[in-house]
Amino acid sequence: MRKFLVVLDDTRECLNAMRFAAMRAAHTGGGVTILSVIPPEEFQHWIGVAEIMRAEARERIEAHFEVFAKWMRDKQGVDPDLIIREGEPVTEILDVIRADPEIGVLVLGAGTDKSGPGPLVTQLSRNSGNLPCPVTIVPGEMSKERLEAIT
Repeated sequence: MRKFLVVLDDTRECLNAMRFAAMRAAHTGGGVTILSVIPPEEFQHWIGVAEIMRAEARERIEAHFEVFAKWMRDKQGVDPDLIIREGEPVTEILDVIRADPEIGVLVLGAGTDKSGPGPLVTQLSRNSGNLPCPVTIVPGEMSKERLEAIT
């Protein structure tokens, strides 16, 4: 089964990427894998504090994931998988893609503010010729109705 890999983070554009991945998976009989990456700089504290912060970050990610997963299951009939990694986001994304041959498309949401589309879109676009799978970039301002129409 072909899977769509989508990155879960705290950005607004993440919502459109999630919607797109779920709707495409539903229409093509595919699956969705949701990846959330905890940057290493979040744990530059004492060991005990770092462990508490790590557990809190995982709880926050799992709660955020459940919101998207419920919508995907209820509205799209897709039951997504969650992967939580710690490290540099681009490195972790590429590692997940290389480790799972069923991942066929990476779905990213593009930011709409003046600073550009976002660090993931920028970094992965620069190296797009060497990526192990195609990347779909979903505009952050695209309406839900338009997403439904194109998927």
